[in-house]
Amino acid sequence: MKAAFRLFRHDLRLQLRQGADLIAPVSFFVLATLLVPLGIGPEPNLLARIAPGMIWVTALLATLLALDRLFQRDFEDGSLDLLALSPLPLELAVLAKIAAHWVTTGLPLLVAAPVLGLMLGLDPASYATLEISLVLGTPVLSLIGGFGAAVTLGARRGGALLAVLILPLYIPVLIFATSAIGASAQGLPPQPHLLLLASFLVLGLALVPFAAAAALRNALE
Repeated sequence: MKAAFRLFRHDLRLQLRQGADLIAPVSFFVLATLLVPLGIGPEPNLLARIAPGMIWVTALLATLLALDRLFQRDFEDGSLDLLALSPLPLELAVLAKIAAHWVTTGLPLLVAAPVLGLMLGLDPASYATLEISLVLGTPVLSLIGGFGAAVTLGARRGGALLAVLILPLYIPVLIFATSAIGASAQGLPPQPHLLLLASFLVLGLALVPFAAAAALRNALE
């Protein structure tokens, strides 16, 4: 676990050192969401109705921006071979790298989302549910994206292939997250939808490291 934590810190420092990996997802998230009122008009009721879906769709797309580089740099410079041969289980290494990706993409989205919700006129009763859905859902997006990045590693036009592969897998997360926020706005309990998101997170933590590690070993052969 100490080795995995050191790998996490190393990846986090690298991504923070390269500002684009941190700024690009948040910039896309903010700008894409702010373009909506310009496209459909400033009608408050309409904006409030589409706010949960719009915030989640842009958050989902923002997580894609840095995924194709999740394992690519290590693959190109040979670090991935060393990780595969090191005493650290490759599954823990995968989990550490996915965690670093989430900290630099998902965590900033959590900070920006309430401000965007306010600008779109999101129902005040839904803010807590919005944040909880992002806390539970964005790690799932990073886990699914990590699996996709491992499967497409070394492929030609891997970025486009990655998007085609994982976007269908993102749909259940999108549906249940927006349903939770919508239920909260209508005065209904959001817990059933949030519990499903939590189950996706637990399932992803249990399965994705092993599936992604197997895909990486196949790419290294």
